[in-house]
Amino acid sequence: MKIEEKLKFQKGYQSDFIGEKFRVPFPHLGDANLENVAFLTGSDQNYVLHYQNYSVVQNKMRKLPFFTAANINGALFKELERKDTWRIDPRIDRKHQWGAELYSAEKSNFDKGHMTKREDVQWGSTKEEARAGAEFTFFYTNSVPQVGNLNRNIWRSLEDYILKKETAKRGMKINMFTGPVLDDGDPIFKTEVNGDKRIRIPTLFWKIIYFRRDDDDKLYKLGFLMGQEELLLKNGIVFPRDSSRDVFMEFTRADTYQVKLSTIEELTNIKFPPAYELYKKTEATTLSKIVKRVQAKDVLGDENNGPDYEIEGLVL
Repeated sequence: MKIEEKLKFQKGYQSDFIGEKFRVPFPHLGDANLENVAFLTGSDQNYVLHYQNYSVVQNKMRKLPFFTAANINGALFKELERKDTWRIDPRIDRKHQWGAELYSAEKSNFDKGHMTKREDVQWGSTKEEARAGAEFTFFYTNSVPQVGNLNRNIWRSLEDYILKKETAKRGMKINMFTGPVLDDGDPIFKTEVNGDKRIRIPTLFWKIIYFRRDDDDKLYKLGFLMGQEELLLKNGIVFPRDSSRDVFMEFTRADTYQVKLSTIEELTNIKFPPAYELYKKTEATTLSKIVKRVQAKDVLGDENNGPDYEIEGLVL
């Protein structure tokens, strides 16, 4: 059976994955975001794309995901070789998703950046089951343009730290939400694709994890924010944004940062499920001050060992 045919049998993200008492439902998009969701063909209500161990909600206007939602079982993680075969998802309109045309266009010096990392859902009771989970991550609905220096280094370092140094090592179950900040002022791609002269490339990415710790009976959450605008400009991929509309104009470093979830909620207009938040540092009063604060820390580390810093609240 072809993988496209297997899509109809996928249950995707499960809110009770960590436990019935620790349910983590889908984030609430809000009315403005809901106006732009890509509904499944033939439906005016269902807009969640289910894959093996994760799900996606797609933005039809930007042709990119609002977010992905993944269940990660560190105890069942399997190390496997990577095999890339990217696909269009046939369950939503083709015009609501970018495909190879964006990533092969002139000046497209960026990667197909997984939102749900291949290895995060590469788990199961058998290698065959884990391999199937990995294969389902190669749908364009799970990708956002990311500059290689970000996708293969800093972004990967954070992903590997969470998966390999914490989740798999401890045999944890966690829920993870990941997505781009789809801002109306994002810089414009220099290349016209399919007649579209104003393709906006996201400059900020976020990741939120929900998990339990061994020392109590609570559900916790942590959030991270990362930027690539400097790399997009340096590589000549986008035009400089209109600074008069730029709420992120001081976000000039492509680094990984830990932030409060309220910051991500303000940037995305997405409301995330409640849980105990372990990150307690005092945030600045405005977004521009927050991004100015986080610029100061360079956290790029060895890609095999994760970032050279400790994620506050995650390490016991």
